[in-house]
Amino acid sequence: MPLLSHLSALPTLENDLALLETKLENSVVAKDPYLTEIAKHLITAGGKRVRPGFTIASSAIEQQDTIPVAVDVLMGGVAVELVHLGSLYHDDVMDEAEIRRNTPSVNAVWGNHTAILAGDFLLARASEIAASLGTEIAGLLARTIGELCEGQILELQSTFKPSRTEESYEQSIAGKTASLLSTACRIGGLTGGLERDTVDQLTDFGHSYGMAFQIVDDILDVVATEDQLGKPTGNDLIEGVYTLPVLLALESDLGSQLHDLLGKELDTKSRDRALGLIRSTDAVEKAFDRAQYWALKAKASLESLPPSPATNALFAATNHLLEQAHN
Repeated sequence: MPLLSHLSALPTLENDLALLETKLENSVVAKDPYLTEIAKHLITAGGKRVRPGFTIASSAIEQQDTIPVAVDVLMGGVAVELVHLGSLYHDDVMDEAEIRRNTPSVNAVWGNHTAILAGDFLLARASEIAASLGTEIAGLLARTIGELCEGQILELQSTFKPSRTEESYEQSIAGKTASLLSTACRIGGLTGGLERDTVDQLTDFGHSYGMAFQIVDDILDVVATEDQLGKPTGNDLIEGVYTLPVLLALESDLGSQLHDLLGKELDTKSRDRALGLIRSTDAVEKAFDRAQYWALKAKASLESLPPSPATNALFAATNHLLEQAHN
């Protein structure tokens, strides 16, 4: 399991994540080996484990001495990651995706019906773990799953609609991305036994970071290579999901040309034409400015927290996010 380089200011994280990885794999062992294989598919494909990394870091925000985290913190991180993975199984079915993390998607290998059921299984296991951590965390995770669904529905409502507004876009990503990162931090604070004010600040940090995180991801979908993304460049355009860089490009001098291409399914040639138009405008830079706005809000949420290796790690994570988009 590779270390989250942007959280490397937290010395214990590598060992904590190694323990979490074992618990994550064990959590999806089913009675049927066939279901176990499918449930483990994306786990063994790897991943940065951003969300459990934030759970671990948040739990340690008041610790001056770096010590391994408690089992409850690790299990909170496992629950959060299982929700993330379950949502990916479902997303790939909706998107008819064939590749995820440079490996064939579950739906491509086993079919849509199996992928949906396996995704449900992961969400069920996440809920079971959350319940073992107490009613507050169980309720929090259940509410977050609902927010993920609401955000995804908002996105589906605007599919293939160049008239999608920036406000609608941000409402969608608040649900489908920021809610889970916010919950990851909150669960870290709760399982770490932190004061309520500190837990609330970490929750706000996770939300703002999540907003910046998704905008950066959407920027990368426009400017990065397929090898960097682990999926085709411009995939959102093909799916009719018009993200912030696209919406901003539609407001530019080249907006009418881009508008003529959108609103329908694109072949590869049309996608490349659309990407070229977007890159020819200042839309990417403007989208980066919006990501920076949310990143600065994230940093502001950390400023009154006690200085510690974990606090430094969260600051570093936010800086790394912006560097990734700007490079």
